[in-house]
Amino acid sequence: MILARPWWWVVWPTGQSATAGPDRGRRTAAGFADGWTRLPGVGNAGLVADFIKQNLSGSRFEDVYLTDARFRDVDLKGARFNLVDLSGVTIRGALVADVEISGEIENVRINGVDVVPLVEAELNRRYPERAKMQPSDADGFRAAWDLLEPLWQGTVERAAQLDPELLHERVDGEWSFIETLRHLVFATDAWVSRAVLGEPAPWDPLDLPHDEMPDIPGVPRDLAARPSLDEVLVLRADRQATVRRVLAGLTDEQLAGHTAPVPEPGYPESESFAVRRCLGAVLIEEWEHRQYAERDLAVLESR
Repeated sequence: MILARPWWWVVWPTGQSATAGPDRGRRTAAGFADGWTRLPGVGNAGLVADFIKQNLSGSRFEDVYLTDARFRDVDLKGARFNLVDLSGVTIRGALVADVEISGEIENVRINGVDVVPLVEAELNRRYPERAKMQPSDADGFRAAWDLLEPLWQGTVERAAQLDPELLHERVDGEWSFIETLRHLVFATDAWVSRAVLGEPAPWDPLDLPHDEMPDIPGVPRDLAARPSLDEVLVLRADRQATVRRVLAGLTDEQLAGHTAPVPEPGYPESESFAVRRCLGAVLIEEWEHRQYAERDLAVLESR
Protein backbone atom coordinates (compact mmCIF):
# COMPACT_ATOMS: atom_id res chain seq x y z
CA MET A 1 0.00 0.00 0.00
CA ILE A 2 1.29 3.43 -0.89
CA LEU A 3 -0.08 6.68 0.50
CA ALA A 4 1.15 9.91 -1.01
CA ARG A 5 0.21 13.54 -0.49
CA PRO A 6 2.15 16.21 -2.36
CA TRP A 7 3.74 19.23 -0.73
CA TRP A 8 1.63 21.66 -2.76
CA TRP A 9 -1.27 20.79 -0.44
CA VAL A 10 0.83 22.39 2.27
CA VAL A 11 2.44 25.32 0.50
CA TRP A 12 -0.02 26.56 -2.12
CA PRO A 13 -1.87 29.16 0.00
CA THR A 14 -4.97 29.63 -2.15
CA GLY A 15 -7.74 28.15 -0.05
CA GLN A 16 -9.28 24.93 -1.30
CA SER A 17 -7.29 22.43 -3.28
CA ALA A 18 -8.07 22.10 -6.97
CA THR A 19 -10.02 18.90 -6.32
CA ALA A 20 -12.30 20.50 -3.76
CA GLY A 21 -15.69 22.01 -4.43
CA PRO A 22 -19.37 21.37 -3.82
CA ASP A 23 -20.08 19.98 -7.29
CA ARG A 24 -17.19 17.57 -7.72
CA GLY A 25 -17.91 13.84 -7.64
CA ARG A 26 -21.71 14.09 -7.39
CA ARG A 27 -24.28 11.93 -9.12
CA THR A 28 -27.29 13.39 -10.95
CA ALA A 29 -30.78 12.71 -9.66
CA ALA A 30 -31.39 10.46 -12.64
CA GLY A 31 -28.11 8.66 -12.18
CA PHE A 32 -28.79 6.59 -9.07
CA ALA A 33 -27.26 3.15 -9.22
CA ASP A 34 -28.29 0.16 -7.15
CA GLY A 35 -27.26 0.72 -3.56
CA TRP A 36 -27.38 4.54 -3.75
CA THR A 37 -29.58 6.42 -1.28
CA ARG A 38 -30.40 10.12 -1.08
CA LEU A 39 -30.27 11.51 2.44
CA PRO A 40 -33.17 13.87 3.20
CA GLY A 41 -32.55 17.59 2.84
CA VAL A 42 -28.98 17.49 1.56
CA GLY A 43 -29.38 17.19 -2.21
CA ASN A 44 -27.04 15.23 -4.44
CA ALA A 45 -24.19 15.55 -1.94
CA GLY A 46 -26.15 13.17 0.31
CA LEU A 47 -25.98 10.19 -2.03
CA VAL A 48 -24.80 7.16 -0.08
CA ALA A 49 -23.63 3.85 -1.51
CA ASP A 50 -23.33 0.66 0.52
CA PHE A 51 -20.85 -1.92 -0.74
CA ILE A 52 -21.31 -5.10 1.29
CA LYS A 53 -19.68 -8.42 0.47
CA GLN A 54 -18.56 -7.23 -2.95
CA ASN A 55 -15.31 -7.65 -4.82
CA LEU A 56 -14.22 -4.21 -6.01
CA SER A 57 -10.59 -5.20 -6.70
CA GLY A 58 -8.97 -2.89 -9.24
CA SER A 59 -11.63 -0.18 -8.83
CA ARG A 60 -10.65 3.44 -9.37
CA PHE A 61 -11.93 6.31 -7.24
CA GLU A 62 -11.07 9.80 -8.51
CA ASP A 63 -12.55 13.13 -7.38
CA VAL A 64 -14.67 11.17 -4.91
CA TYR A 65 -15.76 12.27 -1.43
CA LEU A 66 -15.60 9.53 1.20
CA THR A 67 -15.81 11.83 4.22
CA ASP A 68 -17.10 9.93 7.28
CA ALA A 69 -17.22 6.69 5.30
CA ARG A 70 -16.93 3.44 7.24
CA PHE A 71 -14.71 0.52 6.26
CA ARG A 72 -14.97 -2.77 8.11
CA ASP A 73 -13.36 -6.09 7.21
CA VAL A 74 -11.95 -4.55 4.02
CA ASP A 75 -8.92 -5.85 2.10
CA LEU A 76 -6.78 -2.94 0.83
CA LYS A 77 -3.63 -4.89 -0.02
CA GLY A 78 -1.71 -3.22 -2.83
CA ALA A 79 -3.99 -0.15 -2.92
CA ARG A 80 -2.55 3.23 -3.89
CA PHE A 81 -3.72 6.54 -2.47
CA ASN A 82 -2.59 9.79 -4.10
CA LEU A 83 -3.70 13.34 -3.21
CA VAL A 84 -5.73 12.07 -0.28
CA ASP A 85 -6.79 13.93 2.84
CA LEU A 86 -6.77 11.48 5.74
CA SER A 87 -7.25 14.06 8.50
CA GLY A 88 -9.17 12.64 11.46
CA VAL A 89 -9.04 9.06 10.15
CA THR A 90 -9.17 6.28 12.74
CA ILE A 91 -7.74 2.85 11.90
CA ARG A 92 -8.18 0.04 14.40
CA GLY A 93 -7.47 -3.65 14.35
CA ALA A 94 -5.40 -3.20 11.18
CA LEU A 95 -2.52 -5.14 9.69
CA VAL A 96 -0.06 -2.49 8.50
CA ALA A 97 2.91 -4.12 6.80
CA ASP A 98 5.08 -3.04 3.86
CA VAL A 99 3.34 0.35 3.77
CA GLU A 100 4.95 3.47 2.30
CA ILE A 101 3.59 6.91 3.24
CA SER A 102 4.83 10.29 2.06
CA GLY A 103 3.27 13.66 2.71
CA GLU A 104 2.49 16.05 5.54
CA ILE A 105 1.96 14.30 8.84
CA GLU A 106 0.71 15.92 12.03
CA ASN A 107 -0.34 14.22 15.27
CA VAL A 108 -0.16 10.68 13.90
CA ARG A 109 -0.45 8.14 16.69
CA ILE A 110 0.40 4.51 16.07
CA ASN A 111 -0.45 2.18 18.93
CA GLY A 112 -0.74 5.22 21.18
CA VAL A 113 2.62 6.77 20.18
CA ASP A 114 2.87 10.05 18.27
CA VAL A 115 5.41 9.09 15.61
CA VAL A 116 5.74 12.55 14.04
CA PRO A 117 8.61 13.75 16.29
CA LEU A 118 10.43 10.50 15.57
CA VAL A 119 10.04 10.88 11.82
CA GLU A 120 11.05 14.55 11.93
CA ALA A 121 14.16 13.77 13.98
CA GLU A 122 15.21 10.99 11.62
CA LEU A 123 14.70 13.12 8.50
CA ASN A 124 16.73 15.93 10.02
CA ARG A 125 19.44 13.43 10.95
CA ARG A 126 19.59 12.11 7.40
CA TYR A 127 19.41 15.56 5.84
CA PRO A 128 20.96 18.14 8.19
CA GLU A 129 20.04 21.00 5.83
CA ARG A 130 16.33 20.13 6.03
CA ALA A 131 15.72 21.89 9.35
CA LYS A 132 16.93 25.12 7.78
CA MET A 133 14.15 25.11 5.17
CA GLN A 134 11.74 26.71 7.65
CA PRO A 135 13.64 29.88 8.58
CA SER A 136 12.33 32.48 10.98
CA ASP A 137 14.06 35.60 9.65
CA ALA A 138 15.45 37.13 6.47
CA ASP A 139 18.98 35.91 7.16
CA GLY A 140 17.59 32.40 7.55
CA PHE A 141 15.90 32.58 4.14
CA ARG A 142 19.15 33.67 2.55
CA ALA A 143 21.03 30.87 4.27
CA ALA A 144 18.47 28.30 3.13
CA TRP A 145 18.75 29.43 -0.48
CA ASP A 146 22.54 29.35 -0.28
CA LEU A 147 22.19 25.67 0.67
CA LEU A 148 19.66 24.81 -2.02
CA GLU A 149 21.52 26.10 -5.06
CA PRO A 150 24.62 23.89 -4.71
CA LEU A 151 22.46 20.91 -3.77
CA TRP A 152 20.52 21.32 -6.99
CA GLN A 153 23.73 21.80 -8.93
CA GLY A 154 24.86 18.37 -7.80
CA THR A 155 21.51 16.84 -8.75
CA VAL A 156 21.63 18.41 -12.21
CA GLU A 157 25.17 17.13 -12.75
CA ARG A 158 23.95 13.66 -11.80
CA ALA A 159 21.05 13.88 -14.23
CA ALA A 160 23.30 15.12 -17.03
CA GLN A 161 25.16 11.78 -16.97
CA LEU A 162 22.04 9.93 -18.12
CA ASP A 163 20.71 9.36 -21.60
CA PRO A 164 18.76 12.57 -22.39
CA GLU A 165 15.67 10.50 -23.20
CA LEU A 166 15.58 9.18 -19.64
CA LEU A 167 15.17 12.71 -18.36
CA HIS A 168 11.71 12.73 -19.96
CA GLU A 169 10.74 9.39 -18.40
CA ARG A 170 8.35 9.27 -15.47
CA VAL A 171 9.12 6.89 -12.62
CA ASP A 172 6.08 5.30 -11.00
CA GLY A 173 3.81 7.96 -12.48
CA GLU A 174 5.72 10.90 -10.96
CA TRP A 175 7.02 13.85 -12.95
CA SER A 176 10.09 13.31 -15.10
CA PHE A 177 13.28 15.19 -14.25
CA ILE A 178 12.59 17.75 -16.98
CA GLU A 179 9.01 18.19 -15.81
CA THR A 180 10.23 18.72 -12.26
CA LEU A 181 12.51 21.54 -13.35
CA ARG A 182 9.69 23.07 -15.41
CA HIS A 183 7.44 22.98 -12.37
CA LEU A 184 10.03 24.76 -10.24
CA VAL A 185 10.19 27.49 -12.88
CA PHE A 186 6.42 27.81 -12.49
CA ALA A 187 6.66 27.88 -8.68
CA THR A 188 9.12 30.77 -8.81
CA ASP A 189 7.04 32.63 -11.39
CA ALA A 190 3.89 32.19 -9.30
CA TRP A 191 5.09 32.91 -5.78
CA VAL A 192 8.03 35.25 -6.34
CA SER A 193 7.55 37.04 -9.66
CA ARG A 194 3.74 37.32 -9.50
CA ALA A 195 2.81 37.22 -5.81
CA VAL A 196 5.81 39.05 -4.31
CA LEU A 197 7.02 41.24 -7.19
CA GLY A 198 3.57 41.89 -8.63
CA GLU A 199 4.22 40.82 -12.24
CA PRO A 200 0.82 39.91 -13.70
CA ALA A 201 2.01 37.27 -16.18
CA PRO A 202 5.63 36.21 -15.62
CA TRP A 203 5.13 32.87 -17.36
CA ASP A 204 7.34 31.12 -19.87
CA PRO A 205 5.64 28.70 -22.29
CA LEU A 206 7.51 25.87 -20.56
CA ASP A 207 6.08 26.64 -17.12
CA LEU A 208 4.36 23.54 -15.72
CA PRO A 209 1.71 24.00 -13.01
CA HIS A 210 0.80 21.21 -10.62
CA ASP A 211 -1.63 18.72 -12.15
CA GLU A 212 -4.46 19.56 -9.78
CA MET A 213 -4.52 23.25 -10.62
CA PRO A 214 -7.43 24.02 -12.96
CA ASP A 215 -6.60 25.54 -16.32
CA ILE A 216 -6.37 29.33 -16.09
CA PRO A 217 -6.41 31.51 -19.22
CA GLY A 218 -2.94 32.82 -19.90
CA VAL A 219 -1.14 30.34 -17.65
CA PRO A 220 0.68 27.76 -19.81
CA ARG A 221 0.44 24.02 -19.36
CA ASP A 222 2.08 22.26 -22.31
CA LEU A 223 2.22 18.61 -21.30
CA ALA A 224 3.51 17.58 -24.72
CA ALA A 225 6.61 19.80 -24.63
CA ARG A 226 9.94 17.96 -24.57
CA PRO A 227 12.62 20.61 -24.07
CA SER A 228 16.22 19.63 -23.64
CA LEU A 229 17.92 19.80 -20.27
CA ASP A 230 19.97 22.77 -21.46
CA GLU A 231 16.81 24.68 -22.47
CA VAL A 232 15.23 24.19 -19.08
CA LEU A 233 18.42 25.02 -17.22
CA VAL A 234 18.50 28.44 -18.89
CA LEU A 235 15.06 29.14 -17.41
CA ARG A 236 16.08 27.72 -14.06
CA ALA A 237 19.17 29.91 -13.88
CA ASP A 238 17.07 32.99 -14.59
CA ARG A 239 14.50 32.11 -11.91
CA GLN A 240 17.15 31.21 -9.37
CA ALA A 241 18.73 34.62 -9.97
CA THR A 242 15.32 36.22 -9.33
CA VAL A 243 14.98 34.47 -5.98
CA ARG A 244 18.55 35.34 -5.10
CA ARG A 245 17.91 39.02 -5.89
CA VAL A 246 14.69 39.15 -3.85
CA LEU A 247 16.29 37.47 -0.85
CA ALA A 248 19.37 39.68 -1.03
CA GLY A 249 17.24 42.76 -0.38
CA LEU A 250 14.81 41.12 2.03
CA THR A 251 14.42 42.63 5.50
CA ASP A 252 12.71 41.17 8.53
CA GLU A 253 10.08 43.90 8.26
CA GLN A 254 9.30 42.96 4.66
CA LEU A 255 9.21 39.29 5.58
CA ALA A 256 6.55 40.00 8.19
CA GLY A 257 4.41 41.90 5.69
CA HIS A 258 1.87 40.96 3.02
CA THR A 259 1.89 41.18 -0.75
CA ALA A 260 -0.27 43.58 -2.74
CA PRO A 261 -3.00 41.73 -4.69
CA VAL A 262 -2.33 41.45 -8.43
CA PRO A 263 -5.58 42.56 -10.09
CA GLU A 264 -5.04 40.68 -13.36
CA PRO A 265 -6.26 37.06 -13.46
CA GLY A 266 -3.65 34.36 -13.04
CA TYR A 267 -2.08 32.17 -10.41
CA PRO A 268 -2.08 32.66 -7.52
CA GLU A 269 -5.40 34.43 -7.32
CA SER A 270 -5.76 38.17 -6.81
CA GLU A 271 -5.27 38.08 -3.06
CA SER A 272 -2.85 39.39 -0.49
CA PHE A 273 -0.50 36.74 0.86
CA ALA A 274 1.98 36.72 3.70
CA VAL A 275 5.43 37.29 2.21
CA ARG A 276 6.83 34.65 4.54
CA ARG A 277 4.37 32.11 3.16
CA CYS A 278 5.18 32.88 -0.48
CA LEU A 279 8.92 32.61 -0.02
CA GLY A 280 8.54 29.60 2.26
CA ALA A 281 6.54 27.88 -0.46
CA VAL A 282 9.46 28.23 -2.84
CA LEU A 283 11.92 26.82 -0.30
CA ILE A 284 9.74 23.79 0.38
CA GLU A 285 9.11 23.19 -3.32
CA GLU A 286 12.82 23.33 -4.07
CA TRP A 287 13.70 21.03 -1.17
CA GLU A 288 11.01 18.41 -1.64
CA HIS A 289 11.22 18.18 -5.43
CA ARG A 290 14.95 17.66 -5.20
CA GLN A 291 14.33 14.74 -2.85
CA TYR A 292 11.87 13.27 -5.35
CA ALA A 293 14.33 13.86 -8.21
CA GLU A 294 17.19 12.14 -6.39
CA ARG A 295 14.92 9.19 -5.62
CA ASP A 296 13.86 8.80 -9.23
CA LEU A 297 17.34 9.35 -10.65
CA ALA A 298 18.49 6.34 -8.64
CA VAL A 299 15.85 4.25 -10.40
CA LEU A 300 16.79 5.60 -13.84
CA GLU A 301 20.47 4.93 -13.19
CA SER A 302 19.71 1.27 -12.57
CA ARG A 303 18.18 0.80 -16.02
